[in-house]
Amino acid sequence: MQSNFWLYLITKLRTASSVVRIISFLTCLILIWLPLAIPIYLLFSQDPNLVTILTMGLLFIEFLLSIQTWGKYIDREANNLGKFGLVWTRKNGIELINGLAIGFCFCLSLFVLEAILGWVEFNTPSFLLVRIVLEGLLSALGIAFAEELFFRGWILEELQRDYPQKTTAWIDAAIFAVAHFIKPLTEVLRTLITFPALFLLGLTLVWAKWKHNNRLGISIGIHGGLVWGYYILNVGQLYKYSDRVPEWVTGIDGNPIAGIMGLSFLSILACWSKLER
Repeated sequence: MQSNFWLYLITKLRTASSVVRIISFLTCLILIWLPLAIPIYLLFSQDPNLVTILTMGLLFIEFLLSIQTWGKYIDREANNLGKFGLVWTRKNGIELINGLAIGFCFCLSLFVLEAILGWVEFNTPSFLLVRIVLEGLLSALGIAFAEELFFRGWILEELQRDYPQKTTAWIDAAIFAVAHFIKPLTEVLRTLITFPALFLLGLTLVWAKWKHNNRLGISIGIHGGLVWGYYILNVGQLYKYSDRVPEWVTGIDGNPIAGIMGLSFLSILACWSKLER
C-alpha cells in the first residue's frame, strides 16, 4: 500500500507544473533540514556567524544530495548536475576564470571611477591584505557556486519546463532578488532599495549562462568576481566615501548596489551579457 502511494506521488511529480515541483522539492528540503538546523541554533546561539555557516552549509549539502535523488527517481536523469550546466570540462573552467575576472574588474572599476570623481578615497592596505584576498576568493566562490547552482541551475531548469525563455529569465531573476529579503520586516524595508540591482544581476547571470551554451561556469565566475572584489575592498577597509555626493548616488548605507552608480555599472554588465556573441 505504501509503495503504491510513493509510486503514485512520483508519477504525479513527473508531470506536475514547474511551480508545483519547485514547491514540493523545497518543502521536503526544509522539512528534512529543520530538525538538524534547530539543535545547531540552540547549541551555538552565542555565535550567529557560526550558526549561519553551519546551517547554510548543511542546507546546501542536503540540496546537492536531494537534487541527485530527485533526478534519479523523478526526472530519471543519470546526471542532474550536468543538466543544470555544472559540467566538469576545460571550457567551463576557463569560462569560470574569465567570469571571475570580469566580475572583479567591474567591481574595482566602479570604485576607481568614484575615486577619480572624488567621491571615494582609497586607504593604505594593511599587512593582512593577502589573507583577506585569499579568504575573499574562497568565500566568493563558495557563495557563487551555491547560489548559481540553485538559481541558474535547478530553479531555471524547472521554470523552462513550462515557460518561454524570456519569461523564465524574468521569473528566475525575481525569485533570486526576493530570496535575498528572507529576513525580519524592518531589515527588508531598510534594504529594499537593493531590489532593482539584485533583479538586474539575476537577469545578467541567466543571460550569461545561455550565451555560453547553458554552461554554469561563466555565471559562477561573474557572481564570484563581484562578491570577491567587494569583499577585498570592504573587509580590507581599502576605501571610504568622501560624502561629496548624496548616498543615493554612491550607495545607501555604504552598499554600492543601493546607489545609482552601482545600478549603472550592473546595467552595463547586463548589456554586455545580453549582447555578447
